[in-house]
Amino acid sequence: MGGQPSSPLNKQQQQCLRGQADTLLRDFLPCYRGRLAASVLQQVSRELGPQEPAGCQLLRSKKLPRVCEHRGPLTQLQGQPPRWQTIFCVLRGDGCLEWFSHKEEYERGGRPLRSTVLTGYTLLTSQRAYLRLLDALCPGSSEEHTQEDSDSLLEVPVSFPLFLQHPFRRHLCFSATTREAQRAWRLALQGGIRLRGTVLQRSQAPAAWAFLDAVRLYRQHQGHFGDDDVTLGSDAEVLAALLMRELLPALRAQTPPSLRGAGRARAWAWTELLDAVHTVVLARVSAGLRSFQPEKDGLLESLERTIRPDVDHTLQLRARVAGRLRTDVQGLLESCLRREVDAQLPRVTRMLLSTVEATIVAVRTLLAQGMDRLCRHLRQNPSGARLRREVYSFGEMPWDPELMQICYREAERGKGQLGQLVAPFGFLGMQSLVFGAQDLAQQLMADAVATFLQLADQCLTTALNCDQAAQQLEKVRGRVLKELPEFDGDVLAVGSQALTTKDIYEDVIREVLLERINRELRKALDASDASCTLGGYSEAPWEEEEDEETEPQRERGACPMQPGSRAEVQTLCPLPPSGTFRS
Repeated sequence: MGGQPSSPLNKQQQQCLRGQADTLLRDFLPCYRGRLAASVLQQVSRELGPQEPAGCQLLRSKKLPRVCEHRGPLTQLQGQPPRWQTIFCVLRGDGCLEWFSHKEEYERGGRPLRSTVLTGYTLLTSQRAYLRLLDALCPGSSEEHTQEDSDSLLEVPVSFPLFLQHPFRRHLCFSATTREAQRAWRLALQGGIRLRGTVLQRSQAPAAWAFLDAVRLYRQHQGHFGDDDVTLGSDAEVLAALLMRELLPALRAQTPPSLRGAGRARAWAWTELLDAVHTVVLARVSAGLRSFQPEKDGLLESLERTIRPDVDHTLQLRARVAGRLRTDVQGLLESCLRREVDAQLPRVTRMLLSTVEATIVAVRTLLAQGMDRLCRHLRQNPSGARLRREVYSFGEMPWDPELMQICYREAERGKGQLGQLVAPFGFLGMQSLVFGAQDLAQQLMADAVATFLQLADQCLTTALNCDQAAQQLEKVRGRVLKELPEFDGDVLAVGSQALTTKDIYEDVIREVLLERINRELRKALDASDASCTLGGYSEAPWEEEEDEETEPQRERGACPMQPGSRAEVQTLCPLPPSGTFRS
């Protein structure tokens, strides 16, 4: 569990997997090419569409989403037989986890023992929950595992475990030295998992929109019309996960009883086999997408030249075709929606609304606390150096996992409620929705912080004393909170443009359904008792209880049944240097 064992696949098996990856790309890339045109049209129409007045919206933060780099000693279960060994771990800002033999090796700039990106992992901080997961991978393993097998895993008590589980990759078993270290690593790792998982969803590139839409259509062609978390990760990781899901039944059926050991040892061996298969598949898919990159870039450039000069005519044509199609299907579609959708829509709307609304309320409260803290420091302790430190801390709020945890936990709390959508709708995309709400919280906080710092830097002049400066900051505070959007239905609205009749037909159905969703959202918002005002928020630091441990909800691959300065206005109250409040 952490070493670098030889692959359990022979050359013939690896070549077979490469062939299956090539087949996947052959089937998928035509769909991807077709969606590029729709995505370019979508981008151009957005650029030319009505824009909000500049004074009525937050500034867009120029800082890219990132994880605060975290590092420190951990112990890792690794080797054969497995043993707990001390290592030095580093979580990079891009969500890549590296580990070294010791701290000095890292400080010398040495190569890590191993590294992994955190895409698709689930973090468990309970040893009991992890053992239950292993037992579920190989049914019967809890009865079959021997004392030797149990001792190898539990040889040293794991008081502060950090278990990273992945449906198709080798598990990573770490342990921290203290509860505080475990919490810090938990927050950092969870941030890295989310950052890696939502890279496509956060992208504003037409190619990313086209890819996600192509995945949806590709899966529909295979008979999968539900929604799940399959689109978490990069393009190559998403396609690799798709193929792994297709391969799982055959792997279960064809894997010989050569998986070493029994019980939980067999479960570990199964994860190592899946990891070897995933490694081959991911490498081949990545190579195929790299080969497609020049063609994709050329297509995008050609589509931009073709669509932009004639976009008005194209959109008018699309609107006419959509109008005719809507007339044709309106009656049948309305009847279907009344029968299949209307009864369920209020319930679904309330679930989604409560999750996102609670998250945004937490963002507003945390933001207000940060702005009030700056105003208070300016009045009470206007030391330039101290204030600069406070401004820096305020500017880093969106990337501070400890501070942002209160917002993220509000989104996480909704996961259990969203799980109620599984039975009636077959919906399995809870993690994607939670990550989306958490990304929204981080982006809103980043935009609000950037807006506050820029407005503050503009309004503070050398003519102001400290009290006057603090009053100006309070005015900026009110303006930012007014600009910070409260929840509205647009957060959940998703639509697409298209160029072909088939795509327009599908969009017409979506648009009619979205009209119903928007009506239901407005009714729910009008009836909601929840308030986004700041009355009653606490000045004390957030005291957070530990998150409840939940087992991963995503599909797991079970193993076979065999187991410059401003002038001072007053000597005693210097204003901060120029640029102090710049983001």
